[in-house]
Amino acid sequence: MCSLCGTLDDGRHWSDAHANPEAFAARSRTHTWARERQQRTRLLNRVLASYALSVSDWEGKAYLLRASTGRTEIVKNLGELWAAAEAMLKRPCDPLDPALLSALADSSSS
Repeated sequence: MCSLCGTLDDGRHWSDAHANPEAFAARSRTHTWARERQQRTRLLNRVLASYALSVSDWEGKAYLLRASTGRTEIVKNLGELWAAAEAMLKRPCDPLDPALLSALADSSSS
């Protein structure tokens, strides 16, 4: 990343509720930022398991992406996560693949 982009990047991603409080204003007050991040991490792990990957929260500021081989990468947000997953796997990683979504739906209904 060039130094100008690095300066302009405030680290917030659209998928983080705290990055866009107005977009999530209707949410209940019981849904804290940390709870939403934990829920997002659990959902990510359900999706990533089909690729033999996992993710964990790192200090609420980034994610640790892990491959079954032990390789680990720090990613700042969901946009970086999918690119890093594809780089680790050396193949495309589509979280919206219809077959994957169907398998996830089947596993959650059982």
